[in-house]
Amino acid sequence: MSREEIIAAIQKCAEELGHVPSMDEAVRIIGISKYMIRRDFGPYVKALAACGLERHGCGYKIDMHKLFLDWAEVTRKLGKTPSMLDYEMHGKYTTKALVRNYGGWTHVPAGLLGYAREAQLENDWQDVMEIAEAALRVAAPPARTLVKRNLTTGRRVTANQPVYGPPMMTAGPLVYAPTNEAGVMVLFGAVAREQGFAITRVQAAFPDCEAMREIEPEKWQPQKLEFEYESRNFLLHLHPVDGCDGIVCWKHNWPECPLEVLELSTMTWHRPKSPKSP
Repeated sequence: MSREEIIAAIQKCAEELGHVPSMDEAVRIIGISKYMIRRDFGPYVKALAACGLERHGCGYKIDMHKLFLDWAEVTRKLGKTPSMLDYEMHGKYTTKALVRNYGGWTHVPAGLLGYAREAQLENDWQDVMEIAEAALRVAAPPARTLVKRNLTTGRRVTANQPVYGPPMMTAGPLVYAPTNEAGVMVLFGAVAREQGFAITRVQAAFPDCEAMREIEPEKWQPQKLEFEYESRNFLLHLHPVDGCDGIVCWKHNWPECPLEVLELSTMTWHRPKSPKSP
């Protein structure tokens, strides 16, 4: 059976079944072997793509652009950011694909807003952007509260001057607490060994740091770490959850984080509440 004949057979199979066939269904109904499909197309998903078909579910990775478009269409239809139940009822895909990317449903609007801006999709989805931004403003971010508190003290803030964190009482590499990701990196470098790490590489690309971690006496394992001033910034930077093993931050403000977090302000390890996505 030629490549063109296989394509026609899979398309006919999908029409008869009323849904996109799995590989096992295609093999059984068409009467061909899995080897023949892999010989001409490679992975089964590529055979479906050649047929103009797409299958969803376990084992099928969905392109982020398609996820955004589907979520945006549901948001536009409902006039609000969808809850998990809303999306399961009206969306084309399951909520798992979005949760896997952003670590929790509550972080999906912020994550997809960031994606839309990166992909320059604002013009086509301006109404959706406004709906999502309005929903995010309902829960006032911690930074806004901090600004209000500073204003009520009446203390003068000098323009064009750097801002420092509070003095750290213990002797160390930094006199003042870090106020950005770079400070977190410097401080971690100073405490890495006492926290059981040996740094092997630091880079500008994600993830920021590669290190060996002592798991028990005389036994070490490689770890990929990301530096953030606040752990929640991991979401704003659109990092994939499955791209690293842990976050090193100054402040841990992401309770639902599926990764292990080292909070340098307390030198406390925060374990994930749920297993890391595969």
